[in-house]
Amino acid sequence: MDINPDSPPSDTSPNTSLLGGGGASSSSSSAPSLSRYESQKRRDWNTFGQYLKNHRPPLSLSRCSGAHVLEFLRYLDQFGKTKVHTQMCPFFGHPNPPAPCPCPLRQAWGSLDALIGRLRAAYEENGGKPEANPFGARAVRLYLREVREMQAKARGISYEKKKRKKPSQAAGSQQEHPAQASSSAGAT
Repeated sequence: MDINPDSPPSDTSPNTSLLGGGGASSSSSSAPSLSRYESQKRRDWNTFGQYLKNHRPPLSLSRCSGAHVLEFLRYLDQFGKTKVHTQMCPFFGHPNPPAPCPCPLRQAWGSLDALIGRLRAAYEENGGKPEANPFGARAVRLYLREVREMQAKARGISYEKKKRKKPSQAAGSQQEHPAQASSSAGAT
């Protein structure tokens, strides 16, 4: 199914679920079955296309910018399920608060990050040029970083990158991973 980037898809089924919810899958269709990732990417792409169509004024994908993507991400917050404590909340910084509070529900950073990754890939798969990809815009990356930091502080958790093991820990490990050994050899 080819989708022209200038005309967003029109799949508006009520089962379209963004960010991995419980959408119905159509396993009885004649198309080959897609992986979970590919199905989610298609649903996300269709949902974004519908968002552009419903935008006032309606937007074509070719005119979509990083600012429109940010608008879309903020719009999605209303459907979030992650409690993000405000600085005034007594539970600010507590990962497991002992009582309910009126703080807002938002989209979790990890869900937004995964969504942007899928939409970025879908944009290019549907004819968009990588250098014009609004999902890869600097403003979008900065927004995601800001959301991650804000949620980490509010929930009292840290999102640290996993530390990679050094390839020269044992003499035999260089033989097992020649690509890592050769790539790190020039960096010393």
